Amino acid sequence: MRSLYVAGDTWLHRLKPAIKLGALAVFAAAVFVTRNPVVPGVALVLAGLTYFGLGQPLRSAMRPLLPILATVALVALFNLLVNSAGEALLTLLRLSALVLMAAAVTATTGISDFIDTIAAAARPLERAGLVKASDIGLAVGLVIRFVPEILARYQAIREAHAARGLAVRPSTLLGPLVIQTLKDADSIAAAIDARGIRAQ
Repeated sequence: MRSLYVAGDTWLHRLKPAIKLGALAVFAAAVFVTRNPVVPGVALVLAGLTYFGLGQPLRSAMRPLLPILATVALVALFNLLVNSAGEALLTLLRLSALVLMAAAVTATTGISDFIDTIAAAARPLERAGLVKASDIGLAVGLVIRFVPEILARYQAIREAHAARGLAVRPSTLLGPLVIQTLKDADSIAAAIDARGIRAQ
């Protein structure tokens, strides 16, 4: 599996994962708590400077974001159809800012650091007997690792369609994508159990 992590030595790379995740939560709350489009607009600029300032080539930085930003655009378009233009703009600015800032955090935090931080945050729940902290951390780490894998598989299916001269439609893409993803999930779950990682 590939990761969205980008090696580097920027100030964001040096921050502790807990601080980055906490700052991301505050950033999201600040963006969604107001209805003034100026605030999410400024947040979008700040998020863009943060993410694109990590030293990646522009094409490499944009590639993992394109499907997500396309989804954000569709959500904004739906809002434009059922609500006002102002509401659609607000949705577009909010979600775009959040996507870019989350991408910056993900690109500067290793998977193991994510797992350790989430597991540490879940330990009070483990002491209460509600969950197992290591399982929560493992689940979050697997989700993060699966994102680039699913994007790569989606692109491979698109290219296979094009090579066969087939029209690319969501109805013909989603089936193979879901089936292959579920097969990989089963294989990973079997490997985890075989290694005794989930010892419950």
